[in-house]
Amino acid sequence: MTIRYDDQVAIVTGSGNGLGRSHALALAARGAKVVVNDLGGSVNGDGGSSAAALETVAMIEAAGGEAIANGANVAKMDEVEAMVAQAVAKWGRVDILINNAGILRDKSFVKMGMDDFRLVVDVHLMGSANCSKAVWALMREQGYGRIVMTTSSSGMYGNFGQANYGAAKMAVVGLMNTLCIEGDKYNVKVNCLSPTAGTRMLEGLISEEHSELMTVESVTAGLLTLCDADSPNRTILCAGAGGYARTQIYETQGIYLPPELQTPENVRGQIDAIDNANDQQILVGGFQQTNKFIAKAVDYLAEK
Repeated sequence: MTIRYDDQVAIVTGSGNGLGRSHALALAARGAKVVVNDLGGSVNGDGGSSAAALETVAMIEAAGGEAIANGANVAKMDEVEAMVAQAVAKWGRVDILINNAGILRDKSFVKMGMDDFRLVVDVHLMGSANCSKAVWALMREQGYGRIVMTTSSSGMYGNFGQANYGAAKMAVVGLMNTLCIEGDKYNVKVNCLSPTAGTRMLEGLISEEHSELMTVESVTAGLLTLCDADSPNRTILCAGAGGYARTQIYETQGIYLPPELQTPENVRGQIDAIDNANDQQILVGGFQQTNKFIAKAVDYLAEK
């Protein structure tokens, strides 16, 4: 098996440096034509320059690939729509979208200004939503599309000082969960990558020795499995330092209480049964939880 992207067009946001650059180079090396999007700002979102995106494009072209640079701010829908239009004008389609652009503005929640909270959410969540929306109709019409959201362990498990980042990163999992359902019959698949790598975002947080293990290329190897023709759908793939794992959200079977027992005291009193992991399930739609609870109620009434 060889994973290739010949004749496909990919947009990679935040691909002027770090993980995004690694993703763009790897996609191009395997045949994709790449839109290298990067606003060119600092890790905290300040400033802007086209130099990083142009450098990535030059690297792709030097290796014999095709790429164009784009400086759209993913938090601004009009700029995102113009970016997609640029790709379509150049190559006629968009097959792959990698939502990678992001910033950090870390502080403990008590010290965090809401402007910093909102900006991080705008870039990570709204940026992913804007880019996905801008390609969604196109991918449906052409009967093919692959979208990868970039989530984080900070969202799925929490991390001190990252309330804004964690909230945004968990939110893109929710976005994936619905889009993969809506896109399924159009062959539009949506997955999440949860990366950890020695990039600008981790500078000063891990040792140099460990940072050398956490290569961007090791993460990109996982990314490439989420956006090819045979990719999965609704997968959260975790990748870093050569390690690969999958995160899944389970729901316990839970209990049923009849109306006369539906009190907070009885719910608390049954917490061990509620927590029991035997026969827990992976649900693939919110309606499945509703159906489960209704079935428990119906079964109870039938037995009376």
